[in-house]
Amino acid sequence: MKKIFAAALLVAAVSAHATDAPSVTLHGATFSTEFATNDAQREHGLMDRAQMDAQHSMLFIFPDDAPRAFWMKNTLIPLDILYFDKDRKLVAMQLNAQPCKADPCAIYPSGGLPARYVLELNAGVAGKLGLKLQDELAIKGTPAPAQ
Repeated sequence: MKKIFAAALLVAAVSAHATDAPSVTLHGATFSTEFATNDAQREHGLMDRAQMDAQHSMLFIFPDDAPRAFWMKNTLIPLDILYFDKDRKLVAMQLNAQPCKADPCAIYPSGGLPARYVLELNAGVAGKLGLKLQDELAIKGTPAPAQ
């Protein structure tokens, strides 16, 4: 009986941990996510990755609201770059941003609009979801404190 109880506790703990995994939901679709909360994480982003799972993303979290601009230096996969304000409303989109292996690399700005959150998804996902400006991003999980 003790072994069955211990196994049940283990399954419950693993299940609880899995549901606590960081994720974002946008326009009814949920994506597992990685948080980029400090300068080093934000600078490296998705560089050097040959692929990203279809239901995965990276969420860049900034401490303030400001116009943002991203580039694709050493990023090997095309991405949709989505800019959100402090209220997590979509304010700008850069779709199908292409990899760049050598300077000069294209810059993908938020169009001068302030953004606090930037979400990167595989290229084409924003179009498939039918995203529109002012769509709201829901964030689940707690990012580690910026260092």
